[in-house]
Amino acid sequence: MTLTPVPLNTMHVKLRQAAPADFPLITGLLTRCGLHTSSVTPQGCTYWIAELDGVPGGCIGLEHGEGASLIRSTAVVPEARGQGLGRALVQSALTQATLRGDRTVYLFSQEAGDYWGRFGFVPASAEAIAAALPEAPQVRSGVLKGWIAEEQAWKRNLTVAGEGAGGG
Repeated sequence: MTLTPVPLNTMHVKLRQAAPADFPLITGLLTRCGLHTSSVTPQGCTYWIAELDGVPGGCIGLEHGEGASLIRSTAVVPEARGQGLGRALVQSALTQATLRGDRTVYLFSQEAGDYWGRFGFVPASAEAIAAALPEAPQVRSGVLKGWIAEEQAWKRNLTVAGEGAGGG
């Protein structure tokens, strides 16, 4: 089934946390968007699926570490783009990272720097991600396969829940 772009206010958008049984759906969405799936795993990760009128249209993953997480597998199928799904998925992942107590969220992205900049991400080094999240599946894959040093890395510092003005 394909999605026909229509104004968002006429569509029912639903974000839901993925269950392990959803991983074939997630890898299918990633494949449709031309993304790699070899290190996609439910272990140590949280994934969300965005649906438009009950049809899966996008996904995002968050690999967890100590005090940091890695956004990965952010995808919106071509026919669902421009509807706000990507923004909703990113905000969901950032909220989860904040609630977990993460101080930093990282990601790898060669082509979408302007997009990630809108969410407060700034360039970082791949070495910083590898040091902060050595056990993250995407980091392990990058180290083992040798692509990590060539990848553009990004980071966003978070205000942890309970910190800031009035916290204490």
